[in-house]
Amino acid sequence: MLTSADNSLIVRLKLTNKAGVLSQVSTAIAELGGNIGAIDIIRVENNTITRDLTVYTGGKEHGKQIVEKIGALPDVEICNVSDRTFLLHLGGKIEVKSRIPIKNRDDLSMAYTPGVARICMAIHDAPEKAYNLTTKHNMVAVVSDGTAVLGLGDIGPMAAMPVMEGKALLFKAFANVDAFPICLDTKDPDEIVRTVKNIAPGFGGINLEDISAPRCFEIEERLKKELDIPVFHDDQHGTAIVFAAALINALKLTQKKPEEIKIIINGVGAAGTACTKILQNLGITNIIGCDTHGALIPGRDHLNPAKEQYASATNPNKETGPLAEVIKKADVFIGLSVPNVLHVNHLKSMNSDPIVFAMANPTPEIMPEIAAPHVAIMATGRSDYPNQINNLLAFPGVFRGALDCHASEINEAMKIAAAYAIANVIPKEALSPDYIIPSVFDPHVATACAEAVKEAAIKSGVARK
Repeated sequence: MLTSADNSLIVRLKLTNKAGVLSQVSTAIAELGGNIGAIDIIRVENNTITRDLTVYTGGKEHGKQIVEKIGALPDVEICNVSDRTFLLHLGGKIEVKSRIPIKNRDDLSMAYTPGVARICMAIHDAPEKAYNLTTKHNMVAVVSDGTAVLGLGDIGPMAAMPVMEGKALLFKAFANVDAFPICLDTKDPDEIVRTVKNIAPGFGGINLEDISAPRCFEIEERLKKELDIPVFHDDQHGTAIVFAAALINALKLTQKKPEEIKIIINGVGAAGTACTKILQNLGITNIIGCDTHGALIPGRDHLNPAKEQYASATNPNKETGPLAEVIKKADVFIGLSVPNVLHVNHLKSMNSDPIVFAMANPTPEIMPEIAAPHVAIMATGRSDYPNQINNLLAFPGVFRGALDCHASEINEAMKIAAAYAIANVIPKEALSPDYIIPSVFDPHVATACAEAVKEAAIKSGVARK
């Protein structure tokens, strides 16, 4: 069974202090497929010893089974069981801290009244000074309505908060961007647009997150038109940038030319649409989108306006039929859909050296161990396999670059620049089928991405600094 840190427990045990008791506990955990991490002594008393065991499990039920088996052992008393992920979230994951101390009257008079009035009037007379005199220059709003959270779907704004806090945490940790989670208790696009516009003066950028399609398209487009700061729907464009970076390197390895390849995109929601657009900007034209009803072509049944628009801009040869039919002679499969829809017979019908990005989470369209014998390159959205397509490679650096030059928007040129910057973090001679995308912990990624984005913003005329 696959165990992980996100399903780990700290089990506090009071053990009879004699030889073999801890060994019995270890054996019981191993027999159920659990893994032991740290073992810490808490206290020793007379004939007992209290220890904390970190136990990695495969999920809630697996953890329950392990705890029950340990508790049934002689000479073992369970004092407490804590879920490490819940412990990490206690009190939330972020906080606001002051950058300056307030120790005396002088500090107070400058930071607040009466001195702050002069700062207010300076901004009133020249609004652009807000970038220098407030947090606006480094502050991003992470905005969600909780309708499309991770793999959880429509769980509402309150339940979405831990994800938005996590996003703010990552902004700070990876690019020193200050970010604040804002979860809105409405699904009405008009209300969302109005609210974001009303809070925008305090922010240098807006990161839209986990808003369901097709509403997310309308919300982003309207905000981009009506605000003079970057608006970026990460589920669309962050995914597209990282995916494009991985594909750039995959094409280098397989020596396939963008203008000659055929790509199947299974799942044409927010991410699929954005991936298609960035592919077209890379010079790829033969792109076929598929949903549960098969290939998208204009006039097909079961097309909403967004899919109708997508169909009119793709599938140049007007191929029809289910995935099994249109994937024949394809070079690349991009999965942004549901688990286990791609099969070995599909892979065998593709062109030689097929590239497969199966990005459904947590279970991809095909598991890497099944696909491996039949593909040249395999990528997923998971961290436990090589080539993880992770938005974390993009959004910190993209916003860092946009904020640094006071960009008014994040345009297509900036996204393409980000994709190439991420791809080029890996030297060509270091590329391999299992290494087409850098690690999210590579310290060069955010810096390279930010510099490329800033340069593209300046060249495309959207930088104000």
